[in-house]
Amino acid sequence: MLRVCSFESRRAVEMRSLIERQGASATVAPSMKEIPIENNETALAFGQQLKRGEIDIVIFLTGVGAQALLDVLQSRHTLEEIQNWIGRTLVVVRGPKPVAILRQAGIRVDHRAAEPNTWREVVRLIDDTPIPVAGQTIAIQEYGQPQKELARSLEDRLATVIPVPVYRWELPDDLSPLEEAVRRTVAGEFDVLLFTSAQQAVNVLEIADRLGIKDAWLNAARQCVIGSIGPTATETLDGLGLSPHLQPSHGKMGHLVLETLAFAKTSCR
Repeated sequence: MLRVCSFESRRAVEMRSLIERQGASATVAPSMKEIPIENNETALAFGQQLKRGEIDIVIFLTGVGAQALLDVLQSRHTLEEIQNWIGRTLVVVRGPKPVAILRQAGIRVDHRAAEPNTWREVVRLIDDTPIPVAGQTIAIQEYGQPQKELARSLEDRLATVIPVPVYRWELPDDLSPLEEAVRRTVAGEFDVLLFTSAQQAVNVLEIADRLGIKDAWLNAARQCVIGSIGPTATETLDGLGLSPHLQPSHGKMGHLVLETLAFAKTSCR
């Protein structure tokens, strides 16, 4: 039986079920939590800029972030006002999750980037459509960390970029499951490691470093089959010297589990 470790947090129960349905042993160690930014003056200022018609394009990157931003705006404005103000802009989304949130809020979506839904696909969409950005003011709903590559690419195309952060990532309150998973990795107790975000890899390595076993964890992880949800996570893992063995055909948890475990079943014989 394959021994699989995932570092999923928000959908930990679903991840465990997906792994076990493939006949594998599942360890799920939450590695991060999303913290809404309280008293978000930047988001509130963005609302005022929308109201004054100073924003030309809004880019929504995540469903959680889109909902958080709408919640902040609705603390000061009515939904109808927000609908009208955003309706005057061109709305671009990175993937399916913000589409669902925006449609539920009655907000039109003009363009959606193709899979695998990274910042590169957003830029490619802008170039190919083409969406004129030179001289335009573009607001980017950020998530967890600054979207430097996307902002730089838009600025290279002579746009003015306004980042709108709505939540940040931190380590979970209870670190014991993650610490145990790190130690068990070093002990060689896992065949497969699954990463569904770049930040998971960063946080896992931070815990390994705190425990004084960073190099040992990296060496042990390289003996495992590593599955990465998509290009952003893969870039981070590559930078850590942990090149994934597999990136699924679609950036979904189900595809990640199914395809990585199918690969592992042949390679771990």
